[in-house]
Amino acid sequence: MIPQHRLANYWILGIGFGFAAAVQPGPFQAYLIGQTLKNGWRRTLLAALAPLLSDGPIITLVLLVLNQIPAPLRRFLYLAGGVFVLYLAWGAFRAWQRFKPDASASPDSASHSLLRAALTNTLSPGPYIYWSLVTGPILLRGWAETPTRGLGFLAGFYGAMIITLMGLILLFGTARRLGPQVNRALLGVSALALAGFGGYQLWLGVSSQ
Repeated sequence: MIPQHRLANYWILGIGFGFAAAVQPGPFQAYLIGQTLKNGWRRTLLAALAPLLSDGPIITLVLLVLNQIPAPLRRFLYLAGGVFVLYLAWGAFRAWQRFKPDASASPDSASHSLLRAALTNTLSPGPYIYWSLVTGPILLRGWAETPTRGLGFLAGFYGAMIITLMGLILLFGTARRLGPQVNRALLGVSALALAGFGGYQLWLGVSSQ
């Protein structure tokens, strides 16, 4: 019989770390904000599920194959992620240039947002480092005690993360209604943020040993 308070401990830990991961500024969050400002919250909300697509292979790679991220893989992730984030920044910049108050998103923008969000997360070193150094050891410890505790940690983590990301999308979806000038300005800020994250990742990739 599994003591419920131990299971609850892992669940609460998962909620805390999931919330922290969702609100931490990064390329993934900047991309979600940019998509919300450009396409609206309805076509962006699905992209909050991107970690469910991308994190499975990441967790498997980090926890089952690698005990720590080797330097060549970390450098590749920084460089590849930096190039991709700069590509997203260029797309956001073009959307800012061509902004029209009455423009509507293409019908398949929701699926494109989900796939691009998943790719952004996969090419970012953040999830690999996070699962290698922070949440991975907690998951392994809980799973070693009983798989139910490990699953409880994962449920709390992804439940809190997805709900928080959806809240972020809804928040900026509301800001989108403040007027075309505000919306265009926020879209420009998201493009600058993506460019900054992309340039920083390229710098880390070039300078890392």
